[in-house]
Parts: sequence; structure tokens; C-alpha cells
Amino acid sequence: MRPLRNPVIQMVLSHLLAVWMQFCFRTLRWTHEHRALAEAVWAQGGGALCAFWHGRLALAPACWPLDRAQPVKGMISLSADGEFLARALALQGIPAVRGSSANPDKGDKARAAATKGGRKALRDGLRPLKVAALAVTPDGPRGPAGVMAEGLPLLARLSGAPVLFIGLSCSPAIRLGSWDRAVLPLPFGRGAIVWDRADFPEGADVSDVIPDWTARLNAVEARADALTGLRDRPG
Repeated sequence: MRPLRNPVIQMVLSHLLAVWMQFCFRTLRWTHEHRALAEAVWAQGGGALCAFWHGRLALAPACWPLDRAQPVKGMISLSADGEFLARALALQGIPAVRGSSANPDKGDKARAAATKGGRKALRDGLRPLKVAALAVTPDGPRGPAGVMAEGLPLLARLSGAPVLFIGLSCSPAIRLGSWDRAVLPLPFGRGAIVWDRADFPEGADVSDVIPDWTARLNAVEARADALTGLRDRPG
């Protein structure tokens, strides 16, 4: 049995991860850029989509102040690893919508959207967007890293909610050997959050916005890394 499939181990590790994340967030020296874009979305209330690449998921709670922003849920995959992350985020006030934004199959988009809870996740994701925010990793849950699936722009088109692209970084950090080169925070370092905002263009197709939105999400992440000095590999 894989350890993360054991409910007791899941519970213990998720509690430890949540405590560690909060400790790190409190001790990091944070720099924010273009936060006024997010403040305007928080002030107006209503639905909002927040997007960051899957590798920065462990930093995500730091970017959403629950005391003044909309309530937020996170779209987390149905895998055992996803259950572990869902528990850790829920302990920090971010409940999960379980499902996937995996890229649709070229031969049958409807069938692909139904896999791994995709159809249910889309429906459940639209529901909170009437009054709250939904956090999405558009290259999750299995990558390729930095390749945006159709889930985020589709949610934006159907809901009409604004999209906040969020670059998250910290240094020093642990870089995992996973497909997404996941970043885990370490305490007493530097952190950065960089914002950008977009609305789904009227009359556009989902495929039309993916290149632009990918570039914008890459840009805020690269800027956040520049602010902290985080590098992908040592050397």
C-alpha cells in the first residue's frame, strides 16, 4: 500500500504540512507586486478565478487573505496525492473541489472531460464562482508542467468571473524531483507574490486565449522568482 493511501498517514502528514506551511509563511519576508489588481477583485466581491502553476501549490494559501477576500475553494485532483493536499489546504481554510483540468482527448472531448471527475469538477467549480473564488492549477494534475489545459479558460468563459494570474515564489526552498518541480517553502527567507488580471474576451474561443494566458502566467511566476532569487536547479 502506498503511504498516502492510508487515511491515518494522510491525516497526520496533512496536519504537519499545514503547520509547516503556516510557520514558513509567517517568517518569510514578502514582496508584493501589482497587488492593487487583486485588491480591486476582493473589494468588488463576487466570483473570481485565481490561477498559478501546479508546482507552486504549496505556496498558494499565502496569496489569499481570508479576512478580507472572498471565500476560496481549490480544485484538487482525485488522486491519493490530491487527497493529501486537499486535507492540508482545508486545514488552512481552503476547502477543495475534487476533479481535474486535464487536457481533453483529441478524439473525443466530451469523453475526456468526463474522466477523473472532470465533468463534475466543472459543475462544482462553477457553483462557487457565483459568490466566491476558485483556485485552479491549469497544468494539473499530471502536466506537462506549464502547459495550460482548457479548464481555466472554459470556467472563465462560462462564469464571466475575472481571472487573477498569480506568480508565487520563495527562497530558499525545497525543489522536489516531481514532474512540476514543486516548490516547498523554507522559513526565514524571501517570498514574492506577483499579480496580473484578465477577463475572458467576448466572442473568443477557449483555444484562442490559451497562448496569451500561458505567457502571462509564466511572466508573473518568472518575475516572482526574480524577486526572490529562486533558481530551478542549483549551480
